[in-house]
Amino acid sequence: MNLYDFSVPTANGEEESLAVYQGKVLLIVNTASKCAFTSQYQELEELHRSYASQGLVILAFPCNQFLNQEPDSNSAIQQFCQLNYGVTFPVFGKLNVKGPAAHPLFQYLTEQAPGLFGKPIRWNFTKFLVDASGHVRHRYAPSTKPSSFAADIEALLSEIASPMV
Repeated sequence: MNLYDFSVPTANGEEESLAVYQGKVLLIVNTASKCAFTSQYQELEELHRSYASQGLVILAFPCNQFLNQEPDSNSAIQQFCQLNYGVTFPVFGKLNVKGPAAHPLFQYLTEQAPGLFGKPIRWNFTKFLVDASGHVRHRYAPSTKPSSFAADIEALLSEIASPMV
């Protein structure tokens, strides 16, 4: 199994294969609209605008497993992200990121990049940085601001621009 073998629910209820993102650097984030970290959407959008043309794709996955901080419908979440933060990167359908019902993508991500306190995702806005070959390279805590790891993103993007021979 690799990252590109997974399909994920879109906001309109369809399934999308992650294979469409092959060759891109991915920042995968579990999100929530009513969380203390929700303002990170703004920094995520800034990263998207700065690096999308170089191959970065941010994938947001709303989750309601942490104190009911994402209770809205998929369409309401889309509206919230666009109206409040001008989000232009993909915001997928809600899914579970922990426990026995965790979506297989998040089971895979946590296996590949266990956190400081173990594999489970402990809160909203846990972030996984994936290289263009689909390898999980970094996991960032919810409190880690997206702008603080721009250098890590740039390093992975430079691998796309000048692949090793």
